[in-house]
Amino acid sequence: MTELVPASGTVHWVGAGLSTGSGLAALCEAAGRVRLWHRTTERAAKALDRLGLTGRAEPCAYTLDALTAELAPGDVVVSMLPAPEHAPLLAACVARRAHFACSSYVSDAVLEQVPGAEKAGLVVLTEAGLDPGIDHLFAHSLVARAREAVGDGTAASYRLTSYCGGVPAVPNEFRYRFSWAPLGVLNALRSAARYVEDGTETMAGRPWEATRRHVVDGESFEVYPNRDSVPFMEQYGLPADWRPLTFVRGTLRLDGWLAAWEPVFEELKAGDDTRIASLARELADSYPTTDADRDRVVLAVSLDVTADGTAGAGNGGSWSGSYLLDLVGDEEESAMARCVSRTLALGVRHLLAGDLPPGLNRAAETAARSEQWLGELAAEGLEFVLRTDD
Repeated sequence: MTELVPASGTVHWVGAGLSTGSGLAALCEAAGRVRLWHRTTERAAKALDRLGLTGRAEPCAYTLDALTAELAPGDVVVSMLPAPEHAPLLAACVARRAHFACSSYVSDAVLEQVPGAEKAGLVVLTEAGLDPGIDHLFAHSLVARAREAVGDGTAASYRLTSYCGGVPAVPNEFRYRFSWAPLGVLNALRSAARYVEDGTETMAGRPWEATRRHVVDGESFEVYPNRDSVPFMEQYGLPADWRPLTFVRGTLRLDGWLAAWEPVFEELKAGDDTRIASLARELADSYPTTDADRDRVVLAVSLDVTADGTAGAGNGGSWSGSYLLDLVGDEEESAMARCVSRTLALGVRHLLAGDLPPGLNRAAETAARSEQWLGELAAEGLEFVLRTDD
């Protein structure tokens, strides 16, 4: 096994956008040195002031060359930049023997560099935010509990749904609040989704056209599939003897979102990149996020397993469980920033402690890690509820 490059204790947090929150403060406690890189030194300093971290982290003006010049072996780079910018950052990390962390999905461009990073003894931590991130932790925990109750070798069918959304705490006419770049939101809707429905793999070229009603804790929402759900059946460790009736990872929106966004969908159907980029700017201007706004994050993951044959745990029984995270932001921090930054910071702290092996790591690779991280997040005040039929 490749020897891990010891963490130096220096963390470079790159970007101070909407998802940067109290997780950065947690790293200021755990790391020997924290540097916040933003567009200018002045903007970085303002972000630190907003977070109450003036004097605890160093403000820096970001360019890839400027950051690269400052990297030392064992440093940790935390990217809060848009996903297309992760790969160049990771390349710089590999060249300078620094570790890398982000909250985004693993892109092909990042995946191509993982062998080189692993060979160099470097950790590449990904999917360690809210969605992806906490949703993985919830799913691994539920699957492990179901396997123990029903049994891996038992023929069974299951339904797993994982829906997450950032929405306005007080519904507006648009039924939405931008918690990340509007262009990213629109482009995500232009990406086809693959999932399992009624026991069959299904494709939705326009994900919003697969929107349906979904009740969470008595409240009605609208949900639609997102990205490619199918590979996560293996990633979550679902037994081969269990047949998926439903397996979908998707996005949650307020009731009425589909109707409110009909003009947007018409633009997306036309597929004009220039027009969609312009539309993103128009939407940002029309529905700005103000200091008075409060966001709400809802993450609902559920698993229902029904075994063939007679009832009885481990012998033809059934099991159901669910996790619900439902948080509202406050004047100090948005709910989205709290969930993303605290989870990512937790992963970075484990990296600093030498707990993660070289190569690719996601927030949850095992049920044991999921339980550990969920316990640590709960102890730090991130509230969620587990319900099972045990």
